[in-house]
Amino acid sequence: MTRSHLVRMIEVQAAACGELGSPLYESLLTRVARDVRDGGVCAGALAGYEDAPGPDAVALRLLGGVHALVLTGRAPRLAQHYPSAGGDFSPERADELWAAFCGAVSDGMGEVRDWMTRPPQTNEVGRSTLLLAGALHAAARRRMPVRLFELGSSAGLNLLADRFRLTAPGFAWGPQDSPVALRDCWERPVPDWLISAAARTPALQVVERRGCDPDPVDPGTSEGALLLRAYLWPDQRERTARLAGALRLASEIPTQVARADADTFLADVRLQPGTLTVVWHSVMQQYVAEDAWARVERELDRLGAESGADVGFAHVAFEPRRVGDLHRFRLSVRVDGGAEEVLAEAHPHGLPARALTP
Repeated sequence: MTRSHLVRMIEVQAAACGELGSPLYESLLTRVARDVRDGGVCAGALAGYEDAPGPDAVALRLLGGVHALVLTGRAPRLAQHYPSAGGDFSPERADELWAAFCGAVSDGMGEVRDWMTRPPQTNEVGRSTLLLAGALHAAARRRMPVRLFELGSSAGLNLLADRFRLTAPGFAWGPQDSPVALRDCWERPVPDWLISAAARTPALQVVERRGCDPDPVDPGTSEGALLLRAYLWPDQRERTARLAGALRLASEIPTQVARADADTFLADVRLQPGTLTVVWHSVMQQYVAEDAWARVERELDRLGAESGADVGFAHVAFEPRRVGDLHRFRLSVRVDGGAEEVLAEAHPHGLPARALTP
């Protein structure tokens, strides 16, 4: 095995962190890549992962393990640089940050190595901006109580999306006292179809909430909550606040997340008369093998074909799509057995969304 592939993957992740608004992680991963190339302490932490494919997100696993040390008080020097622990990131102190990071990796090597076995899970609450828009679009057509099913549900936090508050210039939806506030969630102009759908459906009547995940997280446990918090980027306070609010809701509203693959889970889903069954997912398709995803699509086609006058179905997806040479994260909706509509695109974390011209 060679380190060159791993170094390249870390460099790609460093650039992505910078583009997605985390200068702290961009700074750290730029140095992690050099350290791995030179055989430093981070090379030891990542030993055995040299040939891991990009979707394994090895760099984020390392960062998550170190962030967990910070959040549990076991890396006090590094905590001084992490806003999530009350610290402050300053590019002028990048050398101090790096020294503290290396010290945390060295001192907590056992914990970091254990963390490397855990796939990143943030249960990104901001993506509900798109998922809810798609569900409202479907609910405006099929005015029925909603049964909500999520593929790749992680901790099930987005199964609570109907309890979130969404606001943008000229637009608001959801309980005003919600602990989860998705502010400025749409760029101007908010699409007419969403404004109309929200007016017709000021509240979703969700009668069932179920999800699946190969490795579900229990948000009601300290370990589960730590995993979700550790995989957030420490200099992104709004994401931290959204997760905290969603964890509060999760303690009040029950959801069911089964340990199952998406195709197996969907095979047991049946439509129920008098309800709209919504199956949604966000940024998870890339982690599913092609043959398994083909089975998922067959099950989605089955559910669409089974819809009728008194029984509704909608498939809502927020997933990356190749557009030219780029990947764009786009909202697609299919109601009953109809054609797919691609309605919007957004930042990978869901905020802000932008309407697409038909």
